Amino acid sequence: MPDPFADLLLQLRQDAGRTQEEQAEAINVVSGRETMTRREISRYENFETIPTNHTIGHIAVACGVPCGELQQLAKEARARKGRGRANAGEDQDVVKRRTLLGGAAIGVSAAAEPWGRLAFALRKGAKIDRVAAIALVDRAADLHVQELSLSARRLQNTVESHLDAITAALPHAGEHERALTIAAGETAALAGWVAWDLGECDKADAYYKVTSQCASTAGHPPLRALALTYASYGTSTPRAKAELLSQAARDVRGHGNATAAAWVLGRHAEEAAAADDEVGALRALERARFVYDFADHTSEQAWVRFVTPYRMDSLALSVYGQLRRPELTSTADTALDRLGGELSDGGVVVLGDLASALLRGGDVDQGVYVSHQFVVAAQAKPNTMGKERASAIAASLPAGEQELALHLAQFAA
Repeated sequence: MPDPFADLLLQLRQDAGRTQEEQAEAINVVSGRETMTRREISRYENFETIPTNHTIGHIAVACGVPCGELQQLAKEARARKGRGRANAGEDQDVVKRRTLLGGAAIGVSAAAEPWGRLAFALRKGAKIDRVAAIALVDRAADLHVQELSLSARRLQNTVESHLDAITAALPHAGEHERALTIAAGETAALAGWVAWDLGECDKADAYYKVTSQCASTAGHPPLRALALTYASYGTSTPRAKAELLSQAARDVRGHGNATAAAWVLGRHAEEAAAADDEVGALRALERARFVYDFADHTSEQAWVRFVTPYRMDSLALSVYGQLRRPELTSTADTALDRLGGELSDGGVVVLGDLASALLRGGDVDQGVYVSHQFVVAAQAKPNTMGKERASAIAASLPAGEQELALHLAQFAA
């Protein structure tokens, strides 16, 4: 027999524009587990079963509706089912359903994507215990380390699932709200970077905007610097890139931001070199290296974990290669020595930058040799930045290396 609560679940799904299979997937994204199925959604909507309160919480987040109200309606539905009278109290329940659906109009549309759910949660304000809060923050930090060892496609689902986990926790964060908001912003920025790497530029922009919103909500300017610096890779004009990086540099001034400042300055040097501003590029690179001498990438913001000595080598190689500076040779030797015999995941990125820098710097034979090494390493240890490196190398290879260029272009695609 039909029930108002089953009707409500059906309406929520339809208003979100999802099939039963898509609704199950959306709930799984929120829960972080692959346990919900299309068949289970069908059972809920036909009043064969009623979701547990735990599952109701995930449905509420996935559909952008208040969890407490949805759980209360589920409680009343269980009572009706237990009495075997599905229509008992239906008039009162219809009023409640209309109120819930009317108030959820914005929530449902906002819940269509992970960044929308986060933006919606930030507006709702704040009790989650300290252990859970620390676990969520630590997980956000760990994802920035995994970025160098997981493919973009594998990393995307993991990052977006964690973003949804923080989003679900935010309304109950209490004293941990600021820490979780910062962690959410860090995770959203990484989700944006991965989306951009997969060619999903609009999606990336949406994530970067919500990262900036997190920075504003938490009063934490370095978080905005993260979004701006990531966004600078996908910005089309040199002037726009410079504006983003200049603001990012202002956001990371002060104690505790040395690693972040080194990265932002290194990016500024890279873009200045691309614009043939040799003086500006060398000055920015010198400042980046100076600041990095005072940095500790393992103890500052979570997202600077990837700014290792390898990454600083990459930035220097990029600058010297584009400017065809004589320092390229010694920097390349230093980078190779630092990589050592066992190539780490981060070392694959350095290898790609080294190959690209050598080719652009005019050392073609050595550049081709390192390009072959990069191909092998990138296939063995794919990471989210591999495609960009492969594309840059393919575009710089000489005419006699068409087969290698084609291979790299296919890898990049």
